[in-house]
Amino acid sequence: MFKKLFPLFAITLISSGLFGQELKDDLTRLQNGEDLNVMYRNESSFGIYAHSAGGFGLAYRRGQMVNVKRKRMLEVELQNFKHPKEVKSVNSYFENSKGFIYGKLNSFLILRPGVGYQNRLYQKSDKKSVEIRYSYFVGATLAFAKPVYLEIVRDSQKGIVSTERYDPEVHSIDMIYGKAPFFKGIEKTKIYPGAYAKLALSFEYADRYNSIKAIETGVVFDVYPKALPMMAYTPKQELYASLYLKIIWGRKWF
Repeated sequence: MFKKLFPLFAITLISSGLFGQELKDDLTRLQNGEDLNVMYRNESSFGIYAHSAGGFGLAYRRGQMVNVKRKRMLEVELQNFKHPKEVKSVNSYFENSKGFIYGKLNSFLILRPGVGYQNRLYQKSDKKSVEIRYSYFVGATLAFAKPVYLEIVRDSQKGIVSTERYDPEVHSIDMIYGKAPFFKGIEKTKIYPGAYAKLALSFEYADRYNSIKAIETGVVFDVYPKALPMMAYTPKQELYASLYLKIIWGRKWF
């Protein structure tokens, strides 16, 4: 009887071992992000980007799958914001003078919390391929305006220099010695609320399916009910458009 049951027992034991090993291999591949046919429902990512409004920004996103081709996204961005006519100058009337931007009224920092959707145009076929996606966002824009302070020469003979908030009606260019420390006047920062809309195209190239590595480019439109006081002697405007290029990295999970 034992001799008859032993082959069956051996086959069952070997099959169980092979199945267990296969299950273990599948779990390892899943944990390592090597399985293309898995849908990760959640993701988070960070980004650094350069933009045509004169500087750099930081970004965070949190995404959740709606279906196999569409994600709902929340994002927060923080960046500086410059007027295209900002030009750094040095007053040649004074020795060892500091650089400043003539006509600049305020320094701006922009905060954008928003929501949007990301849609897949082309899915990866393997680790070495690229996934192409387009997305759109809308949300609020908060422009933090810190007034510009300058060092003003009051008596060049006696070397009297005072730190004053820039006033284009009072301070001519030949009075300016240079820019004051950045944090001077930070307590007088004002907030200008607005709204934004964004269109973007991204290229995801991570070699693991549970991670995110992408390059994104797009255009952002910021609109403000009240024009931003950025520069003197220039027309005020309520609508601004800027292009950007962003590097993104993050992770996905169930």
